[in-house]
Amino acid sequence: MKMTRSVASGLVAAALCAFAILVVGLPAIHAQDQAASTMPAAGSQAPDFKVNSQEGTPVSLHEYKGKWVVLYFYPKDMTSGCTIEAHNFQRDLAEYDKRGAVILGVSVDPVESHKEFCTKESLTFKLLADVDHDISTKYGTLMTYTPQNGAPMTLDARTTFLIDPQGKIVKVFAKVNPTPHSADVLAALDQMQHPGA
Repeated sequence: MKMTRSVASGLVAAALCAFAILVVGLPAIHAQDQAASTMPAAGSQAPDFKVNSQEGTPVSLHEYKGKWVVLYFYPKDMTSGCTIEAHNFQRDLAEYDKRGAVILGVSVDPVESHKEFCTKESLTFKLLADVDHDISTKYGTLMTYTPQNGAPMTLDARTTFLIDPQGKIVKVFAKVNPTPHSADVLAALDQMQHPGA
């Protein structure tokens, strides 16, 4: 039996969709973007927060005053894209240290999940467990994913805020590509710290 063009196109689309799910590690079908109007813009004061890290201890933004902060939001622990992004931040940690910057990762996963993720992937920077969506709401990063034949899930969109030592947002990275992202953030840091170079 010959396959019609519309059936073939449908099969190709389904295959591409399945591939995208494997690559990103998320059932990203029918994603609803976060409301950009709720996201603080570059030039505004970064909203403060207090939430537990993977160590079970509370972390606040104000305790990092005087340092650069890379506050990155990601969808889910132990998914492929999020693992790549975390590995690259970990790989470049010494470069961030040289620039007086700290990495803080945020997702809606609980402390136990963060702890497992850090142990499994040898991550040494802090991951914040925003289970009540407090930080994500303040930064406008929440989005809804509806997998095929599944219930909608509230996750963080892959977004990063670069915050200066005075607590001001100086750059926002939206719709982040996890593979080159750490290098992009380091380049932005260099540009901010040495504008004439």
